[in-house]
Amino acid sequence: MSKVNFALIGYGGMGHWHIEKVSTLPDIHISGIYDIDPGRQEEARQKGYRAYASLEELLDDRKVQLVTLAVPNDLHMPIAIACMRAGKNVISEKPVADSADELQQMIDASQETGRLFTVHQNRRWDEDFLIMKKLYDENILGKVHCIESRVHGSRGVPGDWRNKKRHGGGMILDWGVHMLDQMLQLVPMDVVSVSCTVSHVTNDEVDDGFRAILTFENGLDALVEVGTSNFINLPRWYMLGQNGSAVIENWNLDGKIVMVSDWEKRDAVPVVTAAGLTKTMAPRTDETIKTYPLPRVESDVRDFYRNVLATMEGKENQLVTHPQMMRVMRLMEALMRSAESNETVHTRI
Repeated sequence: MSKVNFALIGYGGMGHWHIEKVSTLPDIHISGIYDIDPGRQEEARQKGYRAYASLEELLDDRKVQLVTLAVPNDLHMPIAIACMRAGKNVISEKPVADSADELQQMIDASQETGRLFTVHQNRRWDEDFLIMKKLYDENILGKVHCIESRVHGSRGVPGDWRNKKRHGGGMILDWGVHMLDQMLQLVPMDVVSVSCTVSHVTNDEVDDGFRAILTFENGLDALVEVGTSNFINLPRWYMLGQNGSAVIENWNLDGKIVMVSDWEKRDAVPVVTAAGLTKTMAPRTDETIKTYPLPRVESDVRDFYRNVLATMEGKENQLVTHPQMMRVMRLMEALMRSAESNETVHTRI
């Protein structure tokens, strides 16, 4: 396969990230960049890239085969459809759309034109997620009954389009889409109920944080939480199984696994806690548990693009599929309904 001619629409923070990654792939040629900001167009020229004068000029360039959209969320649908109708394969940044209805229109355009259409769910390659997936898939902790996934920051919602409702802002759509996609990839069964609350600590227009409980059909509960006013962060991941627990504290993958080593020694000596005694919460003795380091799982996020290229060539199946995209979209909508109604939403997603 000869090099694929690639173009980027939107040369902001994520746009720069995409150019950095694809520029290292030998099977991709960067045909050019389009951004509505003249300063960013000039920056692209200074770096040796063609800067398209308009979106129409890019669409008219028949050499371009693959386009990545790194623009505000509300622009994903119209630009993606225009690109596919111009004969180009499309990668959209997340969230792929503002609603399931919009996403369906994008899927319909892909099927009508025969063009590849996918979304950049790059955090499937996060090593913290892959470690937890390994623990779950290999049943290392025994039957898992609870998983907690959190991302905490202390700067509020960024002061750009992400804090505007009309542009598809808010943390459910921004970080939630990643964490929900990870959870659905981690636990291979249907979600049967959702309960969600949102926060508006620093922003009244969109949610600046949320806390959701997902219940899967086997009874497993998953907590997914995003906070932007947290000055002390809770662990990134916490997994509870019948035979042990695992924690990942942060992006640096600090953490551990603690497992039962002796089920026979169940008796506990009461301990003093604050103003009372407890036997229930007395810690296990050292001879009944063992502590292990977390496994390491290496990944390369460029495998996302490698899969897109292989799919275009007919050698692989698309990794981030239309049904997966729709499932995450419907789950985000269920979270929003739960938060708005202050009720648990019973569903099957």
